[in-house]
Amino acid sequence: MVPVSVVIITRNEAEVISACINALKLITDDIIVIDNDSTDKTPEIAFRAGCQVYHENWDGYGANKNKGIACAKYNWILSIDADEIPDEELICSLHQLEFNDPGIVYDIRFKSYYGKKLVRFGTWGRDHHIRLFNRKLVRWSEPTVHETLVLPSAITIKKLNGYIHHYSVKDSGELITKTVRYAKLSAEKYAARGKKANAIKLYVAPLYHFLKNYIVLLGFLDGHEGWQIAMMISRLTRLKYRLLKKQGSRQSHQEKQVVEEALVVEY
Repeated sequence: MVPVSVVIITRNEAEVISACINALKLITDDIIVIDNDSTDKTPEIAFRAGCQVYHENWDGYGANKNKGIACAKYNWILSIDADEIPDEELICSLHQLEFNDPGIVYDIRFKSYYGKKLVRFGTWGRDHHIRLFNRKLVRWSEPTVHETLVLPSAITIKKLNGYIHHYSVKDSGELITKTVRYAKLSAEKYAARGKKANAIKLYVAPLYHFLKNYIVLLGFLDGHEGWQIAMMISRLTRLKYRLLKKQGSRQSHQEKQVVEEALVVEY
């Protein structure tokens, strides 16, 4: 075992979490699961496997990951999703680390899957993320979606050998569901930051992202799955800005009503 705590946030992950936990038990004796109202057997499976399971309200991806970090036994944190599995090479790499410098964070490469097919091209085929860090210096940001690690300026980034295998979606139905969910969350995040949807973002950005993924990054070499992924990225881009525009229109209408009501009261 290595002095690393693993933090997983979950909701209805009963189909996949066992394989994830079994691999993680080769790394550490401290696996923390932050569960958000699962209606399947996710908490039971995790508890029976020896994980610490906490039932928390949903405050966003970053916020719930930070809740898990606060419960960790060790200062070194490996952040994993329930549909992700570290391979043998990565597990060996973790066992070889000394964990003596909290100023280092570790970038890990991903292999992403559409169903059982490995996606080799497009953005999915180039995926990598910083997932191993020391909580004394690093925390997650807390937007509703697309959380990022807040890194000190003096941090050093190193790459680890091995991969995390990410079983992203089972089928096209799950791909659509995730697209809609992330679009809604992204629109809410942008609205909270005061961003606006203009014609370029509504009409040019979706086409740009499709061409980038499907043509420039060779997504077409992944066949039908590559086409669906590129279309999903394009649709997500278009939908989040359409939702953002609607939110802006509602807000402007509400502000106009407030002004009109104020004028009525004043005169």
